[in-house]
Amino acid sequence: MSHCSADHDQPAADAPVYMGLPHERVLRPRFWVAVALTVPVLILSMGAMIPGLRDLLPSPRVSGWAQLILTTPVFFWSGAFFIRRWWKSIVERDTNMFTLTVTGTGAAYLYSVAAVLFGDHFPMALMDDHHGIALYFEGTAFITTIVLLGQVIEQRAHARTDEAIRGLLDLAPKTAHRLDDSGHETDIPVEDVQVGDRLRVRPGENIPVDGEVLDGKGDVDESMLTGESVPVAKSTGDKLSAGTLNTTGSLVFRAERVGKDTMLAQIVRLVEEATDSEAPIQRLADRVSAWFVPAVLAIAAASFIAWSLLGPAPAVLHGLINAVAVLIIACPCALGIATPVSLVTGIGRGAQAGVLVKDAAALERLSGANTLLIDKTGTLTVGQPEVVAIQPADNVSADDLLRLAAAAESSSEHPLARAIVTAAKSRQLPLPAATDFNADAGSGVTASVEGKTITIGRAPTDAHLAEHPEATLVAVKIDGRDAGLIALDDAIKDTTPDAIAALRALGIKVYMVTGDREAAAKAVADKLGLDGYHAGVTPGDKQRLVREHQQNGAEHVIFAGDGLNDAPALAVADIGIAMGTGTDVAMNSAGIVLVKGDLGALVRAVHLSRATLTNIKQNLFFAFFYNGLGLPVAAGLFYPLFGWLLNPMLAGVAMSLSSLSVVTNALRLRKLKL
Repeated sequence: MSHCSADHDQPAADAPVYMGLPHERVLRPRFWVAVALTVPVLILSMGAMIPGLRDLLPSPRVSGWAQLILTTPVFFWSGAFFIRRWWKSIVERDTNMFTLTVTGTGAAYLYSVAAVLFGDHFPMALMDDHHGIALYFEGTAFITTIVLLGQVIEQRAHARTDEAIRGLLDLAPKTAHRLDDSGHETDIPVEDVQVGDRLRVRPGENIPVDGEVLDGKGDVDESMLTGESVPVAKSTGDKLSAGTLNTTGSLVFRAERVGKDTMLAQIVRLVEEATDSEAPIQRLADRVSAWFVPAVLAIAAASFIAWSLLGPAPAVLHGLINAVAVLIIACPCALGIATPVSLVTGIGRGAQAGVLVKDAAALERLSGANTLLIDKTGTLTVGQPEVVAIQPADNVSADDLLRLAAAAESSSEHPLARAIVTAAKSRQLPLPAATDFNADAGSGVTASVEGKTITIGRAPTDAHLAEHPEATLVAVKIDGRDAGLIALDDAIKDTTPDAIAALRALGIKVYMVTGDREAAAKAVADKLGLDGYHAGVTPGDKQRLVREHQQNGAEHVIFAGDGLNDAPALAVADIGIAMGTGTDVAMNSAGIVLVKGDLGALVRAVHLSRATLTNIKQNLFFAFFYNGLGLPVAAGLFYPLFGWLLNPMLAGVAMSLSSLSVVTNALRLRKLKL
């Protein structure tokens, strides 16, 4: 939620960093110290406004010294990072929100210090009715604390992404089983695997490096790469990828890509590059500050010069006081919280609606999104295969076909087998005992049920069901004779059609991007009425497609997915959105998480984003409205005509009104209908 990411300070050499910024572990203690010291400053400065507390406060002089002592470490230690970034923005002439924030809070701090030390020598025009000088320590402490909170939240999100990237490497095993020329097997560290080595991978093991199968058959779960929920049969000549899971059968393969060249390493690299190359977020407040800061500084300088040359004695002191008054009235108390308070309120409202916002910038960018690239498996669909149709042969009933197939598959852990067993149980079909179970990886399952030999395997490539073109077909044989087909499909979520229609009504084009086969992708795209689809894509392809849509500059791209294979695309998209039912890597690569994996929550997220950005713009108006009214008076523009000078007390009232307006307006988001 910090609003100034365009310049990156360099912390201490031993401090953990992300993109040149201190890790949240460095910022967190500074934030809590700031909170602990700011609370008493607020009580001392504004306690007189609370009935019953006024009589308990110390004298103004003691209160002033106490506020000075408490605020000094908040400004110089807790806010040291901001002061360095302020100085860098001055040196590089790149004004941003930090330029305005530190200039304003610094002016308020220095003015207040001068008022505590030399208040008796200030002009009478700056005194209140009790001959006291207004102090602004609370503005300095409060703004520093709020901005620091935003930095902690932002860096925490970056740290989680780093952890997710490191977690990707854990998907590959630490050791590999290498075979020598005589077939003797030796376990070696995966780092020692060389291109050309012969390796063995057993059932239940992850594949250590990329390679080509030399011998054996097996079903490999490649969902981490393709998103396809059904394991892929592998045999001689087929390719294997590091990190994928061999579910059945023993495979001997030749290492072809090792170390940083594996597909898994490429995914890690794609995510890292996308994150590192992401342009700093140019906040709306920064853009406003680009002209407001120079304008305020110019007005302050002009006021000082004019009063020093033309003002009453002591002219220089009057010039200095009025220049500081300009900076104080421009002090961005309301501006400093205009964006964060709306974002915090919007984020809280989103959490109530099943939308977890991890990166406030993503919520802001979502408001302008007009293109959605979305994964199929687990995002548009349930993510688990289920039986959708049964086509028995003439001499077999559908229930008998399903009952016998489920009995034969009851000992298998294959996802399709579990789906068949689940379908039989849902129909309350009794499952007889199966004996002589045998699973031949790549060929199918054979078992003896009720004295019959049941064989289950993949259907011939020319087999199909017209009503389910996207389905995976399983062929069942009884005693060697064809008994029928069972169609399994990953069903579309019930909420998906309405959600897609609502997104298109919001002006967002929807394209499906999936690693699934062409027929399955086309069937889903046609059924949902999507604007287009891409089938058979790799993780790198998904990221490439996101970049292609971004190239013309007219498309602001959302990518929504739930798997490891989606992580590179989630990282490079303008807005990455993950399903809460997906992998940790996907959720940590995304800026927004939909808790229940319900695409309808994406519609709510878009509404929330647009309402939040509108609220921020309203707050910025309130923040500048009161400052704009007070600046001419603070500069002494009306003194020659009316004798007006801006009493600091009035400056404080103006700042309070602007802050109150901002907070009140932001709280309206709590009642937003989503």
